[in-house]
Amino acid sequence: MKCYYTLLEQEALLHITGPDTLKFLQGQTTCDTRKVDPQHALPGAFCTPQGRVVCDFLLCELAQEHFALRLRRDIRVSSAAAFGKYIIFSKAKIDAAREDWIVIGVWGADASRALAEIFGELPAGRFGARCADDFVLVQTDELGEQFECFLQQSSSGAYLARMETLMSAGSESAWQALQITGGIARIEEATVGEFVPQVLNYDLTGHISFKKGCYTGQEVIARLHYRGKSKRRAYATELAGQIECKAGADLVDSASGQNIGNVINSCHVQNKTLALVATTAEGAGNGLRLGTIDGPPVTVLDLPYAVETG
Repeated sequence: MKCYYTLLEQEALLHITGPDTLKFLQGQTTCDTRKVDPQHALPGAFCTPQGRVVCDFLLCELAQEHFALRLRRDIRVSSAAAFGKYIIFSKAKIDAAREDWIVIGVWGADASRALAEIFGELPAGRFGARCADDFVLVQTDELGEQFECFLQQSSSGAYLARMETLMSAGSESAWQALQITGGIARIEEATVGEFVPQVLNYDLTGHISFKKGCYTGQEVIARLHYRGKSKRRAYATELAGQIECKAGADLVDSASGQNIGNVINSCHVQNKTLALVATTAEGAGNGLRLGTIDGPPVTVLDLPYAVETG
């Protein structure tokens, strides 16, 4: 089968338990948590009162009154601390130390067929979920070719053995390349609190509900949505060779050398570097360089969705 799997070591689950979990998250995050249940996961973001993104996540239900936010491992502790400022009056608890679940990425043209042999029934559509006692399977694309699988550590061996039989071993960088070329921005430690959601295209990728009501940062985010457009947006790009391209690194206009953006995420695949960057439409059109005017040229790629800027 044309299908790949890999352990996503840079990802982790932030566990939140208790009867008030979804109510608490509804008042703090950009997504409408009323839509989350054992059959539906949801992407979202948690922001400062100034509308700057603290973390992005994929929210799913692991069991009754037990939910998890899948986010980057390097921001799990800081995200828990930020949530902790607001959760003290809720019947919910955050645990940023649990390591009893692992995160697996699965992708490829035959991903659905292979996963059906392992787990039986599949999720229904993008962000559909299948929840059982020791696993949660979430479809993260429209075509049914990309999935995230959360496995309980104690029973993961049997599932991984089946994956090894039916799929080819992939790499975390290959999975990250799919996210970058798909225009899915991720918050890393270097970029916590740096971007408003629209710069990350979260209004285009399903991370924001503009109908759910109030949440932390909502006024700033809604004002930008209804009264203007973001001057900077996220663009997928490519650099020749394996270039050091850290999150937060500067981008400059290739003609003037003026700073016009930053790197959001990057990865190395084969002999090139893929990067999701935040910049202006003018900058993307004029040409970009990494770091300085003499830095490596950055080539803008097409995204699977349309991007509008102010």
